[in-house]
Amino acid sequence: MPDSSTTILIGKKPVMNYVLACLTMIQNGANEVVLKARGRAISKAVDTAEITRKKFATDIVVKKIKIDTEQIKSSETGNLSNVSSIEIYLGKAA
Repeated sequence: MPDSSTTILIGKKPVMNYVLACLTMIQNGANEVVLKARGRAISKAVDTAEITRKKFATDIVVKKIKIDTEQIKSSETGNLSNVSSIEIYLGKAA
């Protein structure tokens, strides 16, 4: 289980906000940063990882990617629906 202090939950903010959060954690000495996203935010998580790696921190690599399906209960109808999720682990190259 990733440390919550190095986990970034991807949501509705612009991609560059998450890139800045990644870079800040890395500058503050985090060995690993975890990007977590569900549903439509998955593409934003991938964009965040790629922009961070290729444009700003070229010594950062993707260590691991976990994909999963979570069951979410609708607050309005009470129905269960499947939502895809991803965790992207970024860390310094060995």
